Amino acid sequence: MGVSRSNRPYSLAKIAGIEMCWSYNRQYGTKYLAVMPTNLYGPGDNYHLDNSHVIPALIRKFHEAMRANVKEVVVWGTGTLKREFLYSEDMSDARVYLMNLQNNSFDGLLGSDESVSGKFEPPLVNIGVGEYINIGELATLVKQVVGYTGEIISES
Repeated sequence: MGVSRSNRPYSLAKIAGIEMCWSYNRQYGTKYLAVMPTNLYGPGDNYHLDNSHVIPALIRKFHEAMRANVKEVVVWGTGTLKREFLYSEDMSDARVYLMNLQNNSFDGLLGSDESVSGKFEPPLVNIGVGEYINIGELATLVKQVVGYTGEIISES
């Protein structure tokens, strides 16, 4: 399947960060850990319609439609794609928690080298809540919170 062109720089940066942590740990005996968030939302987010995250883009779409009395809002795709979301301040709490772990707890998160365990386990922790919502349900929720009364149209 591959990585979409728009996500390629982000994907490569994540891979480079994980590899850098692993390489430093191996070469210098450091204890660096790559921490990967799921889709974040929260204070200071970007509400630009063309380049923002999903939740702020939906909030803006529905708010503008409500103010302009537009009868329908188009939501990207079929609405069936599922995503996991995390409040940005919860991500901050998770990072602080990880930084304050005692060495014996932290060491178990550092992964392992192929030459030691027979398999490569990167020094990586994914931070999320483990609950997914499809974009159609999310759009309906944002519509209700904003107070928009028009229709949602899927762009499929």
